[in-house]
Amino acid sequence: MRIGIDFDNTIVSYDHVFAAEARARGLIGDGFTGTKTEIRDHIRSLDDGELEWRRLQGRVYGALMAEARLIEGVDAFLTEGRNRNHEIFVVSHKTQFGHHDPDRVNLWDAALAWMTDKGFFDSDGFAIPKENVFFEPTRSEKIARIKALRCTHFIDDLEEIFLDPEFPANVQRFLLGPGTTWPAIAEAVFDA
Repeated sequence: MRIGIDFDNTIVSYDHVFAAEARARGLIGDGFTGTKTEIRDHIRSLDDGELEWRRLQGRVYGALMAEARLIEGVDAFLTEGRNRNHEIFVVSHKTQFGHHDPDRVNLWDAALAWMTDKGFFDSDGFAIPKENVFFEPTRSEKIARIKALRCTHFIDDLEEIFLDPEFPANVQRFLLGPGTTWPAIAEAVFDA
């Protein structure tokens, strides 16, 4: 198998980082609880909310990337893929720099540093070759990369990737989201 996996919100969770930084910036109250999506929706409803949300994203995906967490079940999936000698690729739509990040943190470097810290590239970790990680500046370039890699499977948290008419029809699609967990995806991929 040639398994492609999205990065943001598929491999890595930022919910707690977004909440902490939004509180620190006064964009949500101390009692506010919710997911990244609920935080985003709340912030976007504020005056200049779209700009505030983009600034927050730049900070979280850049300077605060080290605080992000591996989504539960990803480690078991990647370990099983390694043990079965499947080729794993990370293919993400991610700009190199946040459009509204005054610090101009390189988001690709921040993500690679996080992956290094989590053992993605270690032979005794997930053993994914670093050259199997691709950050693409646009959605169309992400889809083109999936095609070029000849992925047999792809896992993403965004349904619009799979609904794009350019997405290759022969790739098995697995949507991570409400009601679908990494263990369920692992069972569907490895036990099919």
